[in-house]
Amino acid sequence: MNVIEIIRFALRGLTINRLRTALTTLGIMIGVMSVIILIAVGNGSSKAVQASLDRLGTNSIQVRSGGGGFGPRARAVSNNIKPLTVQDAAALVNPTLAPDIKQVAPMMNATGSCVNGSSTSTPSTFVGTTSGYFEASNTPIAKGTYFSDDDVTQGRRVAIIGNTTATELFGTDNPIGQTVKCSGISFTIIGTTQIKGSSGFQDGDSLFIAPITAIESSITGYGSLSSIIVEAKTAVGTTNAQTEIQSILDARHKVKNANSRDYRLFNQAQLLATSSSSSSVFTVLLGTVAGISLLVGGIGITNIMLVTVIERTREIGIRKAIGAPKGVILSQFLIEATILSLVGGLLGVIGGFIGSHFTIVGVKPIIVPSSVFLAFGVSILIGVFFGGYPASRAASLRPIEALRYE
Repeated sequence: MNVIEIIRFALRGLTINRLRTALTTLGIMIGVMSVIILIAVGNGSSKAVQASLDRLGTNSIQVRSGGGGFGPRARAVSNNIKPLTVQDAAALVNPTLAPDIKQVAPMMNATGSCVNGSSTSTPSTFVGTTSGYFEASNTPIAKGTYFSDDDVTQGRRVAIIGNTTATELFGTDNPIGQTVKCSGISFTIIGTTQIKGSSGFQDGDSLFIAPITAIESSITGYGSLSSIIVEAKTAVGTTNAQTEIQSILDARHKVKNANSRDYRLFNQAQLLATSSSSSSVFTVLLGTVAGISLLVGGIGITNIMLVTVIERTREIGIRKAIGAPKGVILSQFLIEATILSLVGGLLGVIGGFIGSHFTIVGVKPIIVPSSVFLAFGVSILIGVFFGGYPASRAASLRPIEALRYE
């Protein structure tokens, strides 16, 4: 019996119970599709975060409160942390001590819902800052105007919002000049930012930016800053700017050595490395979860093929009785299992490409070609591996026992 005849027998065997064959194929399809889509989601999230950091600018530095590291020394530092203040931010604007620093923007994060009539929005980024924030964070205005240094000094309750916030509160109406209430406090909208898009799971256009003095006096109270954004004059001068920041803050916080600093600096490269590491772990986790579903599909193949062997015991006995060798029987059932995984893998790849065209949990999936080949290849191996035992069992049946089977 040649290979073509063996394949013909295998296909006939699969069509005996079409529903069971379809369900088994569906299990493999879901497993392959899950691997492709979930890895694509992880990759898309990583790309979105990277794009967000690119928009922030290569010469941007963030200063955050808190020391780094672990162990007794780190705990000692954390117990003596001096919070970042507006005065710390002001001290960094010093042409003599910090000639490589161009802009400094203190940031006070807040939370709250904004209301306009019956419309409500809860901005994911609700921040009080100064006029330098827009340049330092690369956040340009699309309509209206920036708030000024005088607005900050006077604590005027004016605000600039992102596209998402504007749409949620005003729909298609022009928000410029209109008033909203955030945490019960009225703010006048004077501008909207250019569209940034999503950054992983965070909407980059869900923004509410107001003078830090207005936020402190009406919502958060006067306390420590959430962070300070510093813009170096050039990307090349970022390292010098970091050194200048450390020198000024060390003096203000009375830091004696670098290991006892109660603040941390992050430039774009560090933020990108951190986010890439987190995204890689996230992607591996998603791939592992999807791989489990593919494994379950393989177990399903074993189960179905074992049932098939039992149902077709007499057929196997008759074929062996008329001279079919053990290798032919083994090949037939192995081919049946491989066909199931092959068809399921192909459908899973198609489903993965279709699914990647949709936004999932706020992330636009980006397919990783290697994940497609990996998922498809593993699905074939699963068919061969998990179909091997039932095929071997079928080939090992003794003809006399098979013919007696009822």
